[in-house]
Amino acid sequence: MQNKPVDMTRLGIARCEIAPEPRVTPDGEVRRDRDGNPQWITGVVVRQLEGRRMDAINVIVSGAQPTGIKEGAEVRLTNLWANEWEVDGRRGTSWRADAITPVPPASGSGSGSASSAPAGGARGKGGEQ
Repeated sequence: MQNKPVDMTRLGIARCEIAPEPRVTPDGEVRRDRDGNPQWITGVVVRQLEGRRMDAINVIVSGAQPTGIKEGAEVRLTNLWANEWEVDGRRGTSWRADAITPVPPASGSGSGSASSAPAGGARGKGGEQ
């Protein structure tokens, strides 16, 4: 199938939803890449730049375990690729990156929570499309 590079500057903000953990086979063995490096999988939520739409993806990296990644924190995905696959009539997309690193908090921004909540703290029914 196809491998496609992803331009994160056009995609939006990425946050860790599930901290990095070893990617394992159904037998519990740690999966390795072609060079024998262990693979790590991290649950990431990507919020599009405009609107309220978010997508949850599982991003795989090879090598040393990503460090400093905390659930809920913004992360940077370096060299992200979307890989389309099809096996036995099933199909999907897997996501791979060269690295997942924490984004340092902006200095002097206070608590940072004011921009994440809608004005007045109210939410509409059904969400926007």
